[in-house]
Amino acid sequence: VRAADFLPQAAQPPAPQAGRFIWGLLLMTLGLFEKTVLADTMLAGSAEKIFAYGGPLAGLDAWTGVLAFSSQIFFDFAGYSTCAIGAALCLGFHLKDNFRFPYAAVGFSDFWRRWHISLSTFLRDYLYIPLGGNRSGALRAAINLMIVMFIGGLWHGAAWTFVVWGLIHGSCLVLERVLRAFFKDASWTNALGVQFMLGLGTYAAVCFAWVFFRATDFPTAARLVQAMAGVLPRGDAILPTREILQVGLVTAGLLGAHWLLRNTTMEAVVAKTPRWLLAGTWTVMICGILLTQENGNAFIYFQF
Repeated sequence: VRAADFLPQAAQPPAPQAGRFIWGLLLMTLGLFEKTVLADTMLAGSAEKIFAYGGPLAGLDAWTGVLAFSSQIFFDFAGYSTCAIGAALCLGFHLKDNFRFPYAAVGFSDFWRRWHISLSTFLRDYLYIPLGGNRSGALRAAINLMIVMFIGGLWHGAAWTFVVWGLIHGSCLVLERVLRAFFKDASWTNALGVQFMLGLGTYAAVCFAWVFFRATDFPTAARLVQAMAGVLPRGDAILPTREILQVGLVTAGLLGAHWLLRNTTMEAVVAKTPRWLLAGTWTVMICGILLTQENGNAFIYFQF
């Protein structure tokens, strides 16, 4: 994170103080809603049950738990970042976005342009580029990517599961470079349907990597991966139908929102939203926060 990221952006015309303060409060409300209502109340319980279970799991339950965590960590961390951006805006500072609808990414390079942008920018500017970037050929660029993502995984904690998470991302980045070089002149790769399928494939690979990020050890990760692949002879169904439907609805809503908004910004969406709808949505979020205020947990990224 560079010092310039914490300074007011001079290129933007200064907004009226009252409007800036209201926009900051709206962002803080959105961040708290994502954290307390969506992450902690609707998703955390299902993810915890699955990742804490010591026996074999049914495939549906394993996928539900992993999808729950993939949505939970986004709402938790994006909520934390949104609260910080909103609080800073109330004080007159403009902070850059830290998330730009990452689950609508097409490819892992696109994912890291949208996920945890402060960290990915740091890794690029202070590790990848000083190592040589892609200036010394494709092989050296692949090695640099693996080194950077290895360090990125280790940054999250002194555990080999984090390292494996980073190496999965590094491997996917290298594979993406190879495929781009091979299919660079193929026009069919830009078709909407192909882009959508590539996006779903990216999301599935990201969820697979989250297994190693969340699991406390490799046996737990192995059981989940086997259950997700359907290779276990039997598995226990430990999640009630209500929780499965709840996680499914939240995940579907998250993915739908990301794909609808992937090429726009929150500011543009709010500017086009009728005032009555914006006020109603704000009221619903505040009510949700008040009703779930005792369900909050510490932010996941506080441990890093």
